[in-house]
Amino acid sequence: MTETSTVPAYELAQVNISRLQFPLDSPELKDFVDALDPVNAVADAAEGFETGNATDVPVLGDDWLIVNMSVWRDTNTLTAFMYQGQHRELMARRREWFERIREAMTALWWVPAGHRPTVAEAEDRLLHLRAHGPTPYAFTLRTSFPAQGAGPVGPVDIPEGLGCSV
Repeated sequence: MTETSTVPAYELAQVNISRLQFPLDSPELKDFVDALDPVNAVADAAEGFETGNATDVPVLGDDWLIVNMSVWRDTNTLTAFMYQGQHRELMARRREWFERIREAMTALWWVPAGHRPTVAEAEDRLLHLRAHGPTPYAFTLRTSFPAQGAGPVGPVDIPEGLGCSV
């Protein structure tokens, strides 16, 4: 009898944006910038897909925001990556490099297997989460939803003031 592997219908997409306290080329951010490529390589090897170094990709119209996007098999693989090794070390130091923001800066959503979301797609999901809280369209690790039936719910009407504060 031969084993068959099942290919998942959906994968978990995540976006995380952060607002810098200093310019990327400043001495204050050297440790962070130096760690980008090694951490992204670990993500690639950990059943994840990282966007790579996307520090020059504009997000939400704010030049001080940087974006990180990745796609994972499920919430367990994302969580395992987040809380181990060099990524964990960087997370422990995030307050040295990034501003504290009160609104949601991270969103998760299910995508068809093999799909790689765009920054525009990620912005839409994040703004939806800010406006409506966790839903199957955009959610958090703390309040997640199953992949079954994942798909867009239609255009999002974002009330003024719910975008990223500059």
